[in-house]
Amino acid sequence: MDNRGYANGIRHFIDTDAFTKEEILDIANLSLKIKNCIKNGYNPPLLKGKTLGMIFQQSSTRTRVSFETAMEQLGGHAQYLGPGMIQLGGHETIGDTGRVLSQLIDIVMARVIAHKTVVDLADACTIPVLNGMSDWNHPTQEIGDLCTILENLPKGKKLEDVKVVFAGDGTQVCASLGMLCTKLGMTFVQYGPKANFMQENLKCLSDPNYAYPDYIEIMEKNCKESGGSYLITDDREAVKGADFIYTDVWYGLYESETPKEERVAKFQAYQVNRELMQLGNLGCKFMHCLPATRGEDVTDEVADSEISLCWDEAGNRLTAMRGLLVYLTQYQREQAPTELQQACAKEQLEKFMAERGIN
Repeated sequence: MDNRGYANGIRHFIDTDAFTKEEILDIANLSLKIKNCIKNGYNPPLLKGKTLGMIFQQSSTRTRVSFETAMEQLGGHAQYLGPGMIQLGGHETIGDTGRVLSQLIDIVMARVIAHKTVVDLADACTIPVLNGMSDWNHPTQEIGDLCTILENLPKGKKLEDVKVVFAGDGTQVCASLGMLCTKLGMTFVQYGPKANFMQENLKCLSDPNYAYPDYIEIMEKNCKESGGSYLITDDREAVKGADFIYTDVWYGLYESETPKEERVAKFQAYQVNRELMQLGNLGCKFMHCLPATRGEDVTDEVADSEISLCWDEAGNRLTAMRGLLVYLTQYQREQAPTELQQACAKEQLEKFMAERGIN
């Protein structure tokens, strides 16, 4: 796969770094336009006749429900391919699975354990592949988060004026948010303990010899191109002036869960509570990718308050999925049959059936 997300002449959505600022904003604005249509009673049949295959190596709530709902609302169909249900890297190689699925469905979403898996899948497929989350990043979450930020921009501010602070562990959600914010020219801060800063030179869980792209290098490149900035620090002063304060659980979804006593000892100072929110700008909003561990990463007072966007953010996962599915399938429209080809194929089928008395 090349650096613009292409493999086999098809564009995939594996990470947002393969897309320009303008393309990312196009995806987000398309998502919001479709959201507005559905809100006003019009479900555009943009995925009519399309089938999405959803590969899950892990359980999921928001990702599965949002993708299935998106396909249904836009006239398509989704197939759930859960753990152990298909031969992904088992008796069949990832490459062979990709080639088979390319003959059976129109688009693939894969929520995988190792990022290398979804990259290898995209390299093999001749249909678009979306990364539903890996141990390296969570790009579909990024688009939903961007939709939420765009809907809640502080009055008088442009996107480039916004400051986003991520409090806590340097998870793949934190890293994805950092890459998105810097790509779009925003100010990004990870505020957390030094031992849990975003990792450089992250290694693949399934293949230690496979090195993932470096988060820091990507953010530095983005800042040079966009005028954005980033800071990774344990200094509480860096939270001041935030427009959005974001957090995630205190244990990575790809790690054995740390005992509660250890989590609290390490991260308690970075809990999102009233005192931390007050360091942000007037009107600062709270965001969380969910699920939340209430009383640990965020207090009930903040999560359930009027400044909390985490429920809108969850809803915008659906918003993002609709936009991404349409964008990726419509992007390949030059391959679609013409009206004349469709009419000819229909005529041949009807003639064949009529000759054999098939109604």
